[in-house]
Amino acid sequence: MKRRELIRYLAAAPLLAGCKREPAAAPSERPIVSAAPASKMPVVFLAHGAPPLLDDEQWVKQLGDWAGGLPKPKAVLMVSAHWATLPAAIGATTPVPLVYDFYGFPRRYYEMTYAAPGAPELAGRVESALQSASIPFAHLADRGLDHGAYVPLMCMYPKADVPVLQVALPGLDPQAVFDFGRALQPLRDEGVLIIGSGFLTHNLREGFGGGTPQWAKDFDAWAQDRLAQRDVDALIDFRNKAPAAARNHPTIEHYLPVLLSLGASPGAEKVAFPIDGFWGPTSFTKRSVQFG
Repeated sequence: MKRRELIRYLAAAPLLAGCKREPAAAPSERPIVSAAPASKMPVVFLAHGAPPLLDDEQWVKQLGDWAGGLPKPKAVLMVSAHWATLPAAIGATTPVPLVYDFYGFPRRYYEMTYAAPGAPELAGRVESALQSASIPFAHLADRGLDHGAYVPLMCMYPKADVPVLQVALPGLDPQAVFDFGRALQPLRDEGVLIIGSGFLTHNLREGFGGGTPQWAKDFDAWAQDRLAQRDVDALIDFRNKAPAAARNHPTIEHYLPVLLSLGASPGAEKVAFPIDGFWGPTSFTKRSVQFG
C-alpha cells in the first residue's frame, strides 16, 4: 500500500463495499480470547481504522475471529472517538442513515449501509445507569453510527443482526470518561457488549514515514504495560505519565475510548490483547484490548 493511500485511509473514513469474511491463507497468529462466564459479556477497546482498511485481510479476520470467540451479545453499546459532546448523548434507537464523516472519496463509500436493528431497550437501560450515577445526558434521535462504529461492526457482525446503540463520549475529560464507563458497567451482566473504539496512537501529521517511529513504539509498549497492570491513575493521567504523550495524541479523543472500556471493567478482571502490531510503516498501532 502506497504512503499516500495509507494517509487517506487512516486520516478520516470512507467505507468498503462490505466486510468479507473469507478464510485467510494461514491461521490467525493469536489465539481467540474467550470471555469467562457466558452470562456476562466482556468489554473491549479496539483500534477501528478508516473504512478502506477493510482491505486489510489480516485485520478483517482478526476482528471477525475475535467476535466469533465471544458469546453473541444481546446488544452492542458503541462509544467512538468520532462523537464527543457535553452533556453525553444517546444516539438513534431506530435505524437511521450512517454518518459519513469523511470527504473526497468515491461515491460507493457514501452508499454503504449497515442495517443493524435499533436498541431502544438498551437506550432505556443506559438512561437508568446514567441517572443513577448523576451523569447528565441528552437524546439525539437522528444521530446514526459514525465510521468508528460501523467499520469494525461490519467485520465483527457482518450480518447486522445484533442491535446497536451509539452513545457519545461525555466530553474530553479523561476522568469523566472513565467514570462514564464505570456507570455503564452493570449493562455487561445483561448481555451487552460495550465497545470503546479509538486508537492508542493517533498522530496524522507525523504518522507516516520510513517506518514505525520509536515514539509510537514507546507509547504502545507503555499502554500495554499499564493496561496489563490496570494502572488506572497512570492511564487517566497519561498526558503526564506516558512517553511522548503529546506527540502520539496531539488531540486526545482517540485515546479516551480505552478509558471508557477500562472504567467498565472491575479491577479483578483479566486483561488481554487479541490484536496488536502496527499498520504498515506508520505510527498507528492496531493494539486492541479485552477486559474479562
